[in-house]
Amino acid sequence: MSYFTYKAININGTIISGLVEAGDISAVYEDLAAKNFKILAVKKASNLAAKLSNFLSSKKIKRTDIIEYARNLSVMLKAGIPLLTALEDGMEGVENKTLRSVLTDIKSQVGLGTSFSEALAVHKRIFPDIFIRLAKVGESTGRLDESFSDVATHLQRIEDLNQAIKRALFYPIFTIITTSGALAFWLVYVLPKIMNMFKDMGVKIPTLTRVLMKVSSIVTSYWYLIVAGIIGIVILIQILRSREKTRYYIDLMLLRLPIVKLIVYNKLLALFAEQMRILVAAGLMIDRAFDIVASVVGNSVLKKAIAASQESISLGSRISDALKEHKIFPLMIVRMVNIGETSGNLDEQFSFLSEYYIKKLDDISEKLSKMIEPVLITIVGIIFIIMIMAILLPVYDLVSKVGKV
Repeated sequence: MSYFTYKAININGTIISGLVEAGDISAVYEDLAAKNFKILAVKKASNLAAKLSNFLSSKKIKRTDIIEYARNLSVMLKAGIPLLTALEDGMEGVENKTLRSVLTDIKSQVGLGTSFSEALAVHKRIFPDIFIRLAKVGESTGRLDESFSDVATHLQRIEDLNQAIKRALFYPIFTIITTSGALAFWLVYVLPKIMNMFKDMGVKIPTLTRVLMKVSSIVTSYWYLIVAGIIGIVILIQILRSREKTRYYIDLMLLRLPIVKLIVYNKLLALFAEQMRILVAAGLMIDRAFDIVASVVGNSVLKKAIAASQESISLGSRISDALKEHKIFPLMIVRMVNIGETSGNLDEQFSFLSEYYIKKLDDISEKLSKMIEPVLITIVGIIFIIMIMAILLPVYDLVSKVGKV
């Protein structure tokens, strides 16, 4: 699949432009023609432009906006309001201009006879894949209201999961940034002034102070190299993650690092359980559900385990037995899936697992600060003790000389 930019005239006579993903340029023409657009120009977009556009779009529209929209549609359809009217009314409370423009286009397409799921698929940069899939299921079963309710619940759980991760990471990241900022200020601004004063007074500079002065001189003179080095490391990590072999080992390392693994591992299990819950509840076959989940987990180790489990299931293995073969799936997941297979309520078991791991991640976020605090306090304490000693040792030498005089 490639990205293409287009310029066209819509059904209202307005010139519009946008970015679409398609197999080839002819598919773009077909999609735009199906929307009754008069095409002015279509050309292939660079990958960089496409990624930038996707990034900006994802930043403009929050997940909470999509959740509220799905929940409102569910309520209106449940009340017996026709879909087209619900789409019209659903736009009224939307404040985000970008989302409002997208919803206007969707309503226009539905009004022209396009199915709602197909209209959503045109804007898959905005709406997650699960939204489009469940809308299609709702259309085929005649229960769009339930599909929208499921979408809202699913996206809310994903949002809760992301918030739990942010809470878990906030304290250590804030502490590291503030400590690094204070240390940089002390090395670049404070220490040189104090040391110049000691030199003017003829005070003997001890070894510790000289070492810190050397560090201060390097930071002051070559700060741009330090910044470039940090950026280079980030770029290198991104390059390594773009390669399948190295990405696997990076993801494996994250699952083994102390403290970090608590967040990463429980997040992956929560995501796996929640994605399986919504897909199984939607009626997808297990092998297809595993295929979809493998594409969204974002961790090569878990992805490999899911793919291997999928292969075992396709050969006739039970789901729980297939999962049991891989250590990344804890015994609790294996047991609950086994119960779900036996009782026929697999979606309920995955629902329990999803809530359990999201709650566990939330608990970790609350306890993480208490777990990390002693380590951070110790490190920060050692750093500031060294800085204070670097200043007090020359002062002590100066006082000793004054005393002798």
